[in-house]
Order: sequence, then structure tokens, then C-alpha cells
Amino acid sequence: DNETIVEDGSTEEENELRASNSEQVEMEIARILEKINHFTQMVSELLESGKSMLKELTNEFEERMIFLHKEQMEKWQDEIKELRLLDAANEEMNALLHNAKYLLQNIHAG
Repeated sequence: DNETIVEDGSTEEENELRASNSEQVEMEIARILEKINHFTQMVSELLESGKSMLKELTNEFEERMIFLHKEQMEKWQDEIKELRLLDAANEEMNALLHNAKYLLQNIHAG
């Protein structure tokens, strides 16, 4: 047998095989690490994209809620204004009726 024995008692072929296996393992580990980096980058980009979308949605929601609140406040303010105008018109009508009643009573009395 022509096998060369090295210091640890293994043959040169065995050492080459181990080195070859080691290289393959290292290459596989490098591929996995690349997948990890790629996946981490993708997750990071998705998180940023999601945050951005949520921020836009939050801003749109806030603007819409403020608009709806303002719109409702204006409606109620208009209702209050109409009620005050109606009340003023009723007061004016009551005063006219009171005056007419007073005049009619004085005409009958006189």
C-alpha cells in the first residue's frame, strides 16, 4: 500500500477528503449565511414599507376624522343658528300678537 501517513495518523487521501468536505461545509454555511442576510434585508424592507404605509393610513385617518368632526360641528352650529333665528321670529310674532290683542281690546273698550 502506497498510502502516506501524516502526523495525526491519517492518510493524505483522508486529509484531502476532510479538506474537501470542510470546503463543501464552509460553502454550504456561506450559502446559508447569504440566505440569512437576504431574508433579513427583505424583512427590514418590508418592515419599513409597512411602517410607511401605516403612517400614511394614520395620517389619512386623522385628517378624515378631523374633517368629519369639523363637518358635524358646522351642522350643529347651523342648527343652533336656525333655532335662534326661529326663537327670535317667535318672539317678534308674540310681540306683534300681544300688540294686536292690546289694540283690539282698546278698540272694543273705547
